[in-house]
Amino acid sequence: MRNTNAFSDFLSSIALRGRSIIGIGSKTELKASSADIIKLCHQLLSSKGEASGIALSNEILTLYNLLDEKAKTQFFLALYEQFSARPKDIEEAAKAYLEDPSIKNMGRLSDVSEPTRRQLIIRLNLAPNATQLLINMRADLLERISKHNEVVEVDKDFTKLFSSWFNGGFLQLNKMNWASPASLLEKVIKYEAVHGMSGWDDLRERIAPPDRLIYGFFHPRLNSEPLIFIEIALTKETPSKIASILDKARDGINPQIADTAVFYSISNCQKGLRGVPLGSFLIKQVVEDLKKEYPNLKEFVTLSPIPGFANWFTRLVKDAKSSSSIELLPEAKKQLEQLEKLDWLSNLEEADRLKPFIASAVAWYLGNEKNNRLQPVDPVARFHLGNGARLERVNWPADLSEQGLKNSFGAMVNYSYRIDEIEQNHERFVESGEINISPETNKLVKLLSKFASETNAKQKELV
Repeated sequence: MRNTNAFSDFLSSIALRGRSIIGIGSKTELKASSADIIKLCHQLLSSKGEASGIALSNEILTLYNLLDEKAKTQFFLALYEQFSARPKDIEEAAKAYLEDPSIKNMGRLSDVSEPTRRQLIIRLNLAPNATQLLINMRADLLERISKHNEVVEVDKDFTKLFSSWFNGGFLQLNKMNWASPASLLEKVIKYEAVHGMSGWDDLRERIAPPDRLIYGFFHPRLNSEPLIFIEIALTKETPSKIASILDKARDGINPQIADTAVFYSISNCQKGLRGVPLGSFLIKQVVEDLKKEYPNLKEFVTLSPIPGFANWFTRLVKDAKSSSSIELLPEAKKQLEQLEKLDWLSNLEEADRLKPFIASAVAWYLGNEKNNRLQPVDPVARFHLGNGARLERVNWPADLSEQGLKNSFGAMVNYSYRIDEIEQNHERFVESGEINISPETNKLVKLLSKFASETNAKQKELV
């Protein structure tokens, strides 16, 4: 971290000297329009000097942070309109290549096909602390995509560059503990996205005991700002309820006798890095690290939420026009409607009667409901199965928190990372959408077919 700060100080000193070269005063104006900043962006792209380039980059990022929300939208629209590739240049380069398919003409065609804003983002990253500021800028951009579809093209350039800047080769895996700097631990509390922490006492339970661990990915340009972190419990078996992990009154175990590592929470800390594949690198590196430190570990599993299940299930039961891949019999729908009443929370007999219905519906949802890219519609399933995990076991009821009931009627799932299968599972998933599913869960998939309407042409079974 000291080296990172020293480098930032070095860039700041160059930026300060560069301000006088390009005619900028010693202090930034308190406000500026998006048009003013865009002019500076054009100037930055035409600038050749090192000091002037750093000064301009710093000025642009400083002024951007002073814009109001409307002006930020205008800024992103201008990035799309003024810094895209020029069709005329592409046409001329393509014509030249067709007439003379030389390496030189191929290079020219490649150069003019690239939006100039990609080079702009690269140059902006010269400023002190620019990497974090650009991540924040992309977070602002993502908020505007739904209303301004054209800026998707701008986001493609951020995503392409960030995927390069934040690939596994640049990331540092660090294990955090109770002795880590308070400023870092505060960020863990703040960014926890799966099982929220109310404060320091909650954090202590998840990081201080010897059978509880937290690992995080860090980037050398972001000081002590975590990118993503994973919370781990060392246990003697695969858990079926989140309470067994989070219960403060639980009995801890000696980590040297644990045989299972449970990944029960993964939190992305930077909104501006959404869609940049950090988690797959994290899990695989953590597995390798744990194997070295605790050679007795045999199983590496998750206890994962199912955030989209309740919405899908409600449409399946109530909406005659549901886009689900299965249609249920009226009697089954009547049984499953009782889940929304939550009477089973205080009635164990009712819960046991509903369990086959809900467990089979969860298994079907995770295994058969696909998006237009033939991948699971559930984002957590898509993440773990895409990383090479196996769909291991459905657990219900497993999470009786308000959020757990809202998202999945209390259901959770175990994904298993089997070391000798991860890469093969990953390859099959990305090539054909095929997923690895345990025999136990596959039986549940078949079970839902018994509750299905005969009008279904085909019922799917996973292998």
